[in-house]
Amino acid sequence: MEDESHPRISRHNREFITNGRSVLIVPGCGTGTGGQHHRGAHPLRCSDDGVTSPAPSLDGRGVASAVGAYTIWGMFPAFWPLLEPAAPVEVLAHRIAWTALLMVGVLTVLRGWAALRALSLRSWLMAAAAAGLITVNWGLFIASVFIGRVVEVALGYFISPLFSVLLGILVLRERLRPAHWAALALATAAVAVIAVENGRVPWLALVLGSTFGMYGLIKKTLPLDTVSGLTAEGLVIGPLALATVVWFEVAGSGTLTGHGAGHVLLLLVGGPVTAVPMLLYGAAARRVPLSTIGVLMYLNPTLQFLWGVLVVGEDMPATRWVGFVLVWVALLIFTVDLLRQSRSPRPNPHPRESGYIRA
Repeated sequence: MEDESHPRISRHNREFITNGRSVLIVPGCGTGTGGQHHRGAHPLRCSDDGVTSPAPSLDGRGVASAVGAYTIWGMFPAFWPLLEPAAPVEVLAHRIAWTALLMVGVLTVLRGWAALRALSLRSWLMAAAAAGLITVNWGLFIASVFIGRVVEVALGYFISPLFSVLLGILVLRERLRPAHWAALALATAAVAVIAVENGRVPWLALVLGSTFGMYGLIKKTLPLDTVSGLTAEGLVIGPLALATVVWFEVAGSGTLTGHGAGHVLLLLVGGPVTAVPMLLYGAAARRVPLSTIGVLMYLNPTLQFLWGVLVVGEDMPATRWVGFVLVWVALLIFTVDLLRQSRSPRPNPHPRESGYIRA
């Protein structure tokens, strides 16, 4: 039997274990997209070697990067309809193709190809799985916005953190605190209420929330930073996306030609619009405490919700409001618990492992 009196890190699942207790993995930390965070730790931020350390104060540029990322994501419902008359599938293909080409250029400028050349077959398969999940997520998002179901999109991203908690139970075998169970119960009740009001299960929200949660979980297993990770996904799915763009044009149903330079520019801008917020988030995750990220992340679905209600004019009957209020209460419980745990000082039994604070 292994001695678990000292911390160890599994190379494959990136789960940090000390005295039998698992540790949450923070996205965007260190050489990979995953860092380590103890439940009940100080506010943490990531160092270049993948070790989290207490963050004594907020970093202004980090907060600005996080706000910028979540604001851009929150305004996506305003951008994608500008690409009509392109169909959602064509928009998705352009988005992936130009994002992939952009990231190849960025990685080349940064001379970061060594990380991808060193990837194992297993890591490439995980990158392919991540690419598949984010493709489904992006495609469903674009289609939902095109048909005017922005509020349900917002619901999906409101409940996405709770899906991550659920994945922690099912995949990482984490033991949750009572506050997390209460949040999950309220979120389940909210979905049930909205399902009764709609006469159907809000499957768009559930698929968006679950695919994004699973995407995040897989990304945490990859030993890649934000730029390398996004490039790897682009190399996997980009050729198929580019082939789809060509197919649309050959079939005569594409919109890359015949709709003016403005439309072409918007199609091409889909790449930077996708890559920039992800790069901003990667920068923020290294500078800002996890507790701050946990609060700022709700800016994204809040902006989407406001766009759906105030601009698109989606119907919000009383029962639907009840469902959203239940979600917001669940997120309030979840966030307050996160903040409380992050501010609770805990002794470090292993001084040499200064980045880790026992739960």
